[in-house]
Amino acid sequence: MSEAAVAIHGLRHTFPGSRPVEVLDGVDLEAAPGAFVSLVGPSGCGKSTLLQVLAGLLAPDAGEALIEGQSTVGEPGLAAYMPQKDLLLPWRKAIGNAVLGAEIAGEPKAEARQHALDLFERFGLAGFEESWPSQLSGGMRQRLALLRTFLIPRHVLLLDEPFGALDAITRREMHQWLQEVWASDARTVLFVTHDVEEALILSDVAYVMTPRPARMAARFEVDYPRPRRPEIVTEPEFVADKARLLAALDGASSE
Repeated sequence: MSEAAVAIHGLRHTFPGSRPVEVLDGVDLEAAPGAFVSLVGPSGCGKSTLLQVLAGLLAPDAGEALIEGQSTVGEPGLAAYMPQKDLLLPWRKAIGNAVLGAEIAGEPKAEARQHALDLFERFGLAGFEESWPSQLSGGMRQRLALLRTFLIPRHVLLLDEPFGALDAITRREMHQWLQEVWASDARTVLFVTHDVEEALILSDVAYVMTPRPARMAARFEVDYPRPRRPEIVTEPEFVADKARLLAALDGASSE
């Protein structure tokens, strides 16, 4: 497939009300097939709004958002979407939560269940198939929510700060795990974060967004060899790139 897996051109959106809030101000972005792309920006700048547009949950005021060449306006479900919170259903066991997205997407229940069971070990959840969400740790809940997202039969994954609520040690472990899962999956990922290190560890490309109303302030190519181990954060090239990315964020915030 030669066209971009994700393409956004001139995207604008304002939330109406007695005091309208302009969120997106002519945003442009592209993600190649199979690429891992991060969106970095300050809290409240419009990153989640952008994913909601791509997920087909919000129609923009202007511009276009395309998944594999198809407009997302009025077309929810073109991409697999994971919001910030895991949103696991407390009355469904782990296996029931895992297959929910696939079932909604139209996959037969028996096939979805077998596919999920085949992946529980890969996602670090073997032995917990019949556990309730309340019996899982924070990291396990996030892996289960990600498994649910990966099981949705779509080529593009939209992940909205999936590790934001985790402690530093668990988050570090999740970075390594997600790289391994993604490397064997070959899907396009659009990953929202406000953590510069996280973006550099995980991404092929990182976009820097300005504060609201958001525009793209910078685009960084990230080409460290994979897999990227935790120790990379102390290497001179990584430290220099982190400084450049932080400077871009600071510059965007001062505009």
